Amino acid sequence: MSPARLRPRLRVCLLLLLLLVPAARGCGPGRVVGSRRRPPRKLVPLAYKQFSPNVPEKTLGASGRYEGKIARSSERFKELTPNYNPDIIFKDEENTGADRLMTQRCKDRLNSLAISVMNQWPGVKLRVTEGWDEDGHHSEESLHYEGRAVDITTSDRDRNKYGLLARLAVEAGFDWVYYESKAHVHCSVKSEHSAAAKTGGCFPAGAQVRLESGARVALSAVRPGDRVLAMGEDGNPTFSEVLIFLDREPNRLRVFQVIETQDPPRRLALTPAHLLFTANNHTEPAAHFRATFASQVQPGQYVLVAGAPGLQPARVAAVSTHIALGAYAPLTRHGTLVVEDVVASCFAAVADHHLAHLAFWPLRLFHSLTWGSWTPGEGVHWYPQLLYRLGRLLLEESSFHSLGVAGPGS
Repeated sequence: MSPARLRPRLRVCLLLLLLLVPAARGCGPGRVVGSRRRPPRKLVPLAYKQFSPNVPEKTLGASGRYEGKIARSSERFKELTPNYNPDIIFKDEENTGADRLMTQRCKDRLNSLAISVMNQWPGVKLRVTEGWDEDGHHSEESLHYEGRAVDITTSDRDRNKYGLLARLAVEAGFDWVYYESKAHVHCSVKSEHSAAAKTGGCFPAGAQVRLESGARVALSAVRPGDRVLAMGEDGNPTFSEVLIFLDREPNRLRVFQVIETQDPPRRLALTPAHLLFTANNHTEPAAHFRATFASQVQPGQYVLVAGAPGLQPARVAAVSTHIALGAYAPLTRHGTLVVEDVVASCFAAVADHHLAHLAFWPLRLFHSLTWGSWTPGEGVHWYPQLLYRLGRLLLEESSFHSLGVAGPGS
């Protein structure tokens, strides 16, 4: 094997060793005997005109690219959710409730920040002066138009607090914070499907898989221990045990990439950073199809579908996007599964399916030893989040999906 091909595998071996350490620590019942409680970290206020991280807002290292204005009449309006948190004051000068509308990621960060503000300054609340903008009051391609940005102050409007307020916003998880004006702090987040792309890939709740019994069931009804149709390493169909869900969010709206084929006709929805297997011609053996991000699949390519007998290539006829409810990302023992009769990887965000399957080896091992009786919870599993963070330290930028290289669900 050439040194160029060996290096990523050496990195992943180190990655696996690093993963085992926090996992072992997490199994203990409490604080390790003899360890010292770490003193609280001193928060350093942001300086006026400082932003964090120190890169432009709409770059991959911050909140990511502008994706287009959301209007009340557009389908993407479903991506916005109202925030009725009583611990936040919304200025709402338009009297339309627009400032309360935001993406779920923005809402989660804002609610977290509201708690930090009350803890830092008892009796003071977080105040939002600008949220989603439907009237064109901001600069071109402002993230306010997508419900991904808020301008904030404290309820007492004490400008001496705003530098520390900005730091609290960074700590609350906003993807970009800017002490923009003496009158407010600007905060923004990544888009929903960009954030989801970082740790995994998902399918909508109603997507169906085939059980070993022959029954077809929705992913929302699948449980760990079920054996579903998948693809083995030799490119042949097999039934593989579902170990856990890497992500399971029944009530979350997600943007999905829709792949439609002909001869035979199939239709699969999956998140843009999810991997499925493609080839440029139908003569390639199934085992030679390469893993490709869903967002990079083009009409005219071929994907693998379940047919009679075995797996067969099907030509991609159309690619589109669609918003659907639910996000389910099962992990099978083989690292693959067949959803809506289309073969897909269980993995996302990283371009190398085999490398990802190797990196999840500790999770498969732990499941075999102790996790067989676990029931699926909700949200993103801790392991892919940790794996992503470590992978960002060890792997090259080109290894990651372009929507997911800027931080640590589907």
